[in-house]
Amino acid sequence: MTESLPSDVADVLAAILDSDDPVHAALRRQVPHLRVRARCTCECGTAYFELDTSEVEPAPTGPSTVVAAEAQLVTEAGECPGEVLAFTEGGYLSWLEVCSWSDGIEVTLASARRWLQPRS
Repeated sequence: MTESLPSDVADVLAAILDSDDPVHAALRRQVPHLRVRARCTCECGTAYFELDTSEVEPAPTGPSTVVAAEAQLVTEAGECPGEVLAFTEGGYLSWLEVCSWSDGIEVTLASARRWLQPRS
């Protein structure tokens, strides 16, 4: 259930899974069935998911772990402090990771909501 996801997780997933790509469409169908199993201990907001795979079909990503969606973060000042990545394992959403490229700017899922710029 999407409403059970924390708003930072739900918003960032919605932003990075917004294309008409068949993989993104399949992953969007999984979101209502996701639950956050754990969060990174460094407070970045990275979320690890639990998903009842009997409720949804896998996305066509293959059997391995892959980055199924990603977006670069761009601040209001034009700096690129990091990115967010959605990982799948066997076609199922597995975790949403926040990556920082800068020591000077704190990068979290909360800040990612403001800074998301889809990659081309």
